[in-house]
Amino acid sequence: MNLGYACINMTLSGQKPKVTTNRSMIKKTFKEKGLSYAGELGMLNAADLGRILKWNVQNNIKCFRLSSEFFPWASEYKFEDLPQYLRIKTLLAGAGHYAKSNGLRLTSHPGPFNVLVSPHKHVVDNTITDLRIHGEVFDMLGLERSPYNKINIHCNGVYGDKQSAMDRFCKNFELLPESVRTRLTVENDDKASMYSVKDLMYIHERIGIPIVFDYHHHKFCTGDLSEQEALELAISTWPEGIKPIVHYSESKALHEGNESLKPQAHSDYINELPNTYGNDVDIMVEAKAKELSILPFIKTNRCEYSGLRNTSSYESLYE
Repeated sequence: MNLGYACINMTLSGQKPKVTTNRSMIKKTFKEKGLSYAGELGMLNAADLGRILKWNVQNNIKCFRLSSEFFPWASEYKFEDLPQYLRIKTLLAGAGHYAKSNGLRLTSHPGPFNVLVSPHKHVVDNTITDLRIHGEVFDMLGLERSPYNKINIHCNGVYGDKQSAMDRFCKNFELLPESVRTRLTVENDDKASMYSVKDLMYIHERIGIPIVFDYHHHKFCTGDLSEQEALELAISTWPEGIKPIVHYSESKALHEGNESLKPQAHSDYINELPNTYGNDVDIMVEAKAKELSILPFIKTNRCEYSGLRNTSSYESLYE
């Protein structure tokens, strides 16, 4: 079992100069400064990705979710048109080679505006564009075209008829480039009206993509399955030879004892590791404190023991 975190390294982003892959700009700035500035930000993001990956390896972190903000306004141009394209391509290839050489699993989670179930053509077209960009970035990194380097999305809508929505997902999936289709995964939701693991089995059986099990979401959308049942059903959808990856977070409302907060909101830290019921999975921890939330478990080697839970508060982990 390996632990990972998402997108931002709090330690490195707090340094001066800060290390980040989230340099961006508003559209007005893009229109004023154009491709040259977009390429400059993309190049700086690509360079800092290498620094983050090296930090992860030095700290025994084996999973990392890439930011979706590498290239500001990427839907407005082709990567090849950026003046810095060759340098960017070299930096990303180097980062990907370093990750593979050091057993570091890289994934992504494009935003909620990606809606393959949408009945609206412009929404689907925009989704295909955004997912294509993710696939191209993964290809520049030299990552394998498999769910090991997953590009993970939600269905993000029911539109009054869940069955028809899932049919649209499957139909629109075929419109995606191979760089996306071979890596795409789908995740269960945190609302009872949305998609449980049981619901998503319909999509898996139609088009074969794996299901990413989210422990926290399952609490709000069980599909009448226990945690173990849902986890193991999701695990069963993964190809042989590729370790399934799951998502784990805890409720901010419970951590802070604040009933006014949405129970679905993610806490800053985690108090325990999830029970994997003896299954070998990688765990992406979706806590707001990012790498700081998993370092105590890694430093005490608790992530090596599948199913072990730590019941102490996160404060005590730093004592």
